[in-house]
Parts: sequence; structure tokens; C-alpha cells
Amino acid sequence: MTIKAVVFDAYGTLYDVQSVADVTEDAFPGYGEIITQVWRIKQLEYTWLRSLMGRYQDFSVATRDSLAYTLRSLGLEYDDDTFARIVEKYLHLDLYPDALSALSAMKDRKLAILSNGSPDMLDALVRNSGLDRVLDATISVDAKKIFKPSPEAYALIEEVLHVRPSEVLFISSNPWDVCGAKTFGLNVAWIERVTPEAMALACLESETLPPLTMFKILRTQMDELGVMPNHRIRSLSELPALVSAQRS
Repeated sequence: MTIKAVVFDAYGTLYDVQSVADVTEDAFPGYGEIITQVWRIKQLEYTWLRSLMGRYQDFSVATRDSLAYTLRSLGLEYDDDTFARIVEKYLHLDLYPDALSALSAMKDRKLAILSNGSPDMLDALVRNSGLDRVLDATISVDAKKIFKPSPEAYALIEEVLHVRPSEVLFISSNPWDVCGAKTFGLNVAWIERVTPEAMALACLESETLPPLTMFKILRTQMDELGVMPNHRIRSLSELPALVSAQRS
């Protein structure tokens, strides 16, 4: 297998979506963790629902609507400035510590992001984190007006990079994204940052599951969809060796 392009999911893969917890906790002391987890769960759910209903609106709308749902469901009152400050964090998410060095080590391949994020959100995020210096392309599903894991979204990789699916390695930590990309025909590496063993231990350590543990159970474990990734890694730092091991 010859890998000519390495393409990354953004949210949860290169960027830590949990890093919004600082701003949610600052805005609503004592509620930061539950806001963070419900917000992300509903954000993803809204992308899938809008795709299925044929009522596409871009990821910035899904992000705002899911935050509004979360705050309303928790009975939390807020003003426009507070709401805007929380949403703004999505333009400044923390980059995983090993992301920049991993990408820099693979510059002999085409490097890109394929994300559900809207163009404005992604452009700001990539620029603010410095990844604009190493990426060849930042691809938003907005060009197709449908979210991953729709096959139409993954087709954008070949359209933009002019690389066949068999020559692409797609990287995601999101199991639903892994399943979608593999079903489409891409080679896929899953970043398994949280193991089932760690989940079992976390459940034993507390009689009441913290919101983050529940989120990890729901969104970080491989789904039972009859699809498995080509590669399973634990961090972005493992990627350069994996890619260099492929025939060039």
C-alpha cells in the first residue's frame, strides 16, 4: 500500500474538545463538566439529524444550537456575551501536544484536515493553532452540505487532493468517523486514547459516573457496526513510524 496523503479529522483528533471545560466552568461554576459533555454529544447528534432530515446548516449553527439546548436543559440562565464567549472557545481549542511534531514529521506526504467544521471555524482554528504552516489543505464538508459519516463528505478528499482513496490514510479518534471512512474505502487509523480497561476501572472507582466518564463510554469506544480500522494506535506520535512503514 502506498500512502500519498494523510488526512485528519479535526475535533477530538487533532484538537481536544475537552478543552472547552475551562470556559464552561468559568461561566457556570460547578456545571462546567456536565455542560462540556452534553454540548459535545448534542453537537454531534445535530449533525447526524440534519444530514438525515436533509436540513443542512453548517457546523457553527450546530455548535450554537447544541449549546443552547444544553444550557436550557440544565436550567441555566445566560446573557449574549456569556454565550458568545463559550462558543468562541471552538476557535481556540487546545491542540493535542503531539500533533504539530507528528504532522511536521510527515511533510513528504500531502497533509490535510477533513472536518464537519464550517470553513470559518476551521480556518480560524488552524491559524490560531499554527497548523496552517504544515497543512496542504483544510477541507470542510460544507462544500457538500452534508456531514460525516456520509460518503459524500469523504469523497471530498479525492476531489481536493487528487489522491485515490486507496492511497489515503485517514486518522480519527472518533469511532463513528472511523467506521464511515473505512466503509467509504479509505485506509483508516483509529486513535484509541481510552481503552475499555480504563473505562471499567473508572466505573469501579465511583458509585456515580462523572459526565466525562459517561461521554467516554458513549463516544470513545469502537462501535458495533461490523467495521474495523486498518490500524489502531494510542497517540498521534505513533503516526510517523506507521506511515513510513508503508511502501512509498
